[in-house]
This record gives sequence, C-alpha cells and structure tokens, in this order.
Amino acid sequence: MTMAAAMTAPELDVVRWFNSAPLTLAGLRGRVVVIGAFQMLCPGCVSESLPQLRRIHELFPADAVTAIALHSVFEHHAAMTPVSLEAFLHEYRIACPVAVDRHDDPAGIPVTMARYGLRGTPSLLLIDRRGRLRLHRFGHVPDLAVGAAIQQLLDEGEGEGVTAVTESGGERCAVGSDCG
Repeated sequence: MTMAAAMTAPELDVVRWFNSAPLTLAGLRGRVVVIGAFQMLCPGCVSESLPQLRRIHELFPADAVTAIALHSVFEHHAAMTPVSLEAFLHEYRIACPVAVDRHDDPAGIPVTMARYGLRGTPSLLLIDRRGRLRLHRFGHVPDLAVGAAIQQLLDEGEGEGVTAVTESGGERCAVGSDCG
C-alpha cells in the first residue's frame, strides 16, 4: 500500500494475544507503536524481523514505545496453530506482545493484513504517538533505519514534525513529494 499522507492507523483485529493482555491502538496513544507482521514459517521473519522486534522491545522505554508482533497467516494454515505458535514464541524467546490476526475466511488473507494492505511478511508498520500510520514497509528494514525512525517519532512528541516515510516502488518516499 502506497500512501500519500499520514492516516489514522486502522485498529488491529486479532483473536488472541500472547505475552500481553489485549491491546488496542487507541489505548496506546501517546506511545510510538512498532508492528512487525510475521509468519513463523517465514525465513526472513525468523532471521531478521522477530529479532529486530525483540531488540526494540528490550531497548526502548516501555512507556514510550510498544513493539507488537502480528502473526498474519496467509498460507500453511494447518501448520501454524496457536499451540505451534506458543512453542515457537518460547523457543525463540519472543517476549513482546504477539497478536494473532483474525481470519474471516480461514483460507484467505487475515483481517488486519488486509486493512493495512500488507503484501506479505515480514512487513513493518510504525505508528506515531497520535495514532497515525507513518511507515509501511514490506520486507526487512535495517535496524539503524528503524531506530532512527522511532527516535524521530519520539522527538516529535505530540506536535507536527517529520514527514511520514512510505513505500513507493520499493523506494522510500516522503509524504507530499512526487514519488513518481
């Protein structure tokens, strides 16, 4: 999904939470929210995205940044059950909140994945303190870039500030510019 301007982030629609009581984006206003969409059978998720979320969860203050792993299963449904996911989270020591995306159609695209127009996993979403979607990226984003983007959003506080960074043809594009 390519966005022309920061928009209010759609609410998560999940059926189960691990490592946390249920969370809502509305309830997390005032914090920067980092959402990493993953599947436990996705090699890039296991090697890059989930370890990155773990680092974000451990390194940033919990009252300022919330990292959420969103398990969005769109293939191999029979292999990725809640029991399998629970064992996976234990084995890989994932301690951040983990949300299981709802399926209206068990063989189709999960609800939250569809709301955000995610193209696959891993995908990264950054939501600012005001609840606006500021970054939407398919694929792995290097730690340094993610850390800098989180810090920019933290530095903004409640005011206006940096432009949102979105995806356009695999390139980064500042909102309001012509990404062609």
